[in-house]
Amino acid sequence: MVFKRLLGSLGVGGATVDTVLDPGPALPGGALTGQVHLRGGGAHFEIESITLELVARVEAEHEEGESEGAVTFERFTVGGGFRLAEGEERSVPFSVTLPWETPVTELYGQALGVVLGVRTEMSVAGAKDKGDLDRLAVGPLPVQEAVLEALGQLGFGFRSADLEYGRIGGTGQQLPFYQEIEITPSPRYAHRVNEIEVTFLAGPAGMEVVLEADKRGGPFSSGHDELTRFTVGHHDSRDWNAEVEGWIERLVEHRASHGSHAAYGHGHDDHHGDHGHRHDGHRSGPAVGTAVAAGAAGLAVGVVGGMVAAEVVDEVGDFFEGEEEDEEG
Repeated sequence: MVFKRLLGSLGVGGATVDTVLDPGPALPGGALTGQVHLRGGGAHFEIESITLELVARVEAEHEEGESEGAVTFERFTVGGGFRLAEGEERSVPFSVTLPWETPVTELYGQALGVVLGVRTEMSVAGAKDKGDLDRLAVGPLPVQEAVLEALGQLGFGFRSADLEYGRIGGTGQQLPFYQEIEITPSPRYAHRVNEIEVTFLAGPAGMEVVLEADKRGGPFSSGHDELTRFTVGHHDSRDWNAEVEGWIERLVEHRASHGSHAAYGHGHDDHHGDHGHRHDGHRSGPAVGTAVAAGAAGLAVGVVGGMVAAEVVDEVGDFFEGEEEDEEG
C-alpha cells in the first residue's frame, strides 16, 4: 500500500516521491532494502535530504484507559544533496539495518495484526514533507520461529499480538515499546493460567525471551503478573519442545509460589531464568482483532496448526489512512 503525495504545496512544482520496498519480509537486525523513486515537477529544485522513518502503531495504558498512536522508532537518511531537474526521474537505492527489536508482523506468511510502516520524508528548500507511507513486513528470526513452533506443538494457541508502550524492567530493552504475543494455555495448564504472553527482545549477541503468566482473578489476587526471562543464542540448537515446556513449567511454578527472586540453571549452556514484573505493573487488556490463519503448507503441526484460525482485521489500511488524514489536517 503506497500513498503518493504532491509536493506542490511546498512550491516545488508538483514533484512526487514513491518508496518501493524490495519484496519479502525483512528480519529483525537485518537489512531493509528498496528504492525511493523521485519525479521532478515544473521546475529545478534541490533535494536536501531523503529520510526513512520506521513507524509502529502502539498501545499505551494511562489513567483514563488505553489509547493507540503512531511511534517513530528509527530514522535513516538515505539520500540528498542533489538537484532534481524539471521532469527528471531518479531512483535512490537504499539498504538500512532494522533495529534488533523490530516487531514481527507475520509468521509463515500469515499476518499477526501488528502494524509497522516506512514513512518517507523529503526535505526541499528548508521545508519537509512526509510524502509516502508503506507497510513494512517483518518475519521472525530462526530462534523466534523455533520457540513459537514449539509452543504450537505443545498445544498452546494463538490469541493476539500487539505492541505495548513502556519498558520491561530488568531487561536490555532498547525500543520504547515491546511486542506481546498472547497465547492460550495448553490443556495441561488451562486450569492454572488464563494466558501466557511471550516477548522477544533480540540483540546482536542473542535474545531474551520474556514469558508472563496472568494470574487467575480472585478477590484476594495481588493483581500482578508473573514474569520469567530466559536467554538464548541466535544459533542455538536445542530440543525446543523440551526447552520451552521447561520454561512454561518454571513460569507456572513461579506464579503458584508468587516466585522468589532466583537464578536457575538452564541446561547445557548455563542460561538462566529471572523472575520479576513488567514495568508499571502492566496487565494486558484484550487486543484489537488479530489472528493467524491455520494450515501453512509443508509445515509440521506446529504454531500455525495449534493457533486459532480467524479473520485478520484490515487494520493496516485503517492505520495508514488515519496517518494520512492526520498529516493533511
